[in-house]
Amino acid sequence: MEFDDWDLFKDAMEDVTPLKDCANVHWLKSPATKPARATLHDLQLDNPLTTGYLNIVPLTRPLEFKAEGIQQGVLEKLRMGKYAQSATLNLIRQPVESCRQQLFTFMLQAEQENYRNLLIVHGKGREEGSHANIVRSYLDRWLQQFEQVQAYCMAQPHHGGSGACYVGLRKSEQARLENRERHAKHSR
Repeated sequence: MEFDDWDLFKDAMEDVTPLKDCANVHWLKSPATKPARATLHDLQLDNPLTTGYLNIVPLTRPLEFKAEGIQQGVLEKLRMGKYAQSATLNLIRQPVESCRQQLFTFMLQAEQENYRNLLIVHGKGREEGSHANIVRSYLDRWLQQFEQVQAYCMAQPHHGGSGACYVGLRKSEQARLENRERHAKHSR
């Protein structure tokens, strides 16, 4: 600081008094950026996944679904395991109601975190009426009830084969906007 600047500073600070007891100052935590998460019980009140009468999916038929408007190439890449999984849910040896609740919570969290590709391990049974095949059949019904699911199919052998499935989710609106902005910059 030059001498003139120092004089100006002293003149400006002339009537300022120091804080007496700084121990009385309590700094508040900054507000959380994420909204508070609802408890599992609150989420289950809105769980629309249906139970009840179930058509058992034969063991010979692999789980597979492609929403309207989704290209076949997306399903093929999903089937070959070319998309990295963001999260995994293990439903092996879980009661059906527990599977229903866990899947609903898992899908909500995946949507909040903007995940695109999931792996769900449901197990495989040797008989049509085995517990693993019942969970597998319910999973076939439940996944189609989620609007954000664009496709799902049987996993590769190293991820569980017929005892697991890959799930591809739609891009969130935020991800779409970022993608548009990124591609708009390249086109200029």
